[in-house]
Amino acid sequence: MRRLAQLTAKRTLDFLAAVCALFVLAPAFFALAVAIRLRMGGPVLFRQTRIGRDDRGFQIAKFRTMTDARDSAGNLMPDEDRLTALGRLIRRTSLDELPQLWNVLKGDMSLVGPRPLLPQYLPRYTALQRRRHEVKPGITGWAQVNGRNALTWEQKFELDVWYVDHAGFWLDIRILLLTLLQVTRHSGISQDGHATMPEFMGSANNE
Repeated sequence: MRRLAQLTAKRTLDFLAAVCALFVLAPAFFALAVAIRLRMGGPVLFRQTRIGRDDRGFQIAKFRTMTDARDSAGNLMPDEDRLTALGRLIRRTSLDELPQLWNVLKGDMSLVGPRPLLPQYLPRYTALQRRRHEVKPGITGWAQVNGRNALTWEQKFELDVWYVDHAGFWLDIRILLLTLLQVTRHSGISQDGHATMPEFMGSANNE
């Protein structure tokens, strides 16, 4: 009964906050869309399959921050080389994540939870790391307010599993408040030489 009450409170917070945010931020959405279209062309949104609760895939949306620049062989350039000045600004302020409010509204995501990652990572997780999919993924999470992309993958997953075991309404409120502080500090946005993080290839102790 307590677990049901927690899930109901979480979904209510997610839905109401997403509706309010989408309404209030509509002018910002429009301005960003125009700026991206003028600087990088279309499409304005970047869509990609990510893995959510119970290993189910869904389409995530983010504001585009990179060009489609390719080398002489026709291969996409490294992420860091394709990240534009506008894209860096959008990432530094976390504005690229705003379209995920629609994912929250639909129920694919929550405001708070482990960040949704790529499908190819599934077989690379340890059994413990895979527990991060026992809850809905979030726009922000415990790992994001405790180092973000300055952490190793293993550190991130450890924090994700900690959140799964301690999730609750007041912890979510705490994470949301810490997220606002994190955004103003612009810390942990990326690792050296990467637009965000290097690809997760599996842990050394993968079982």
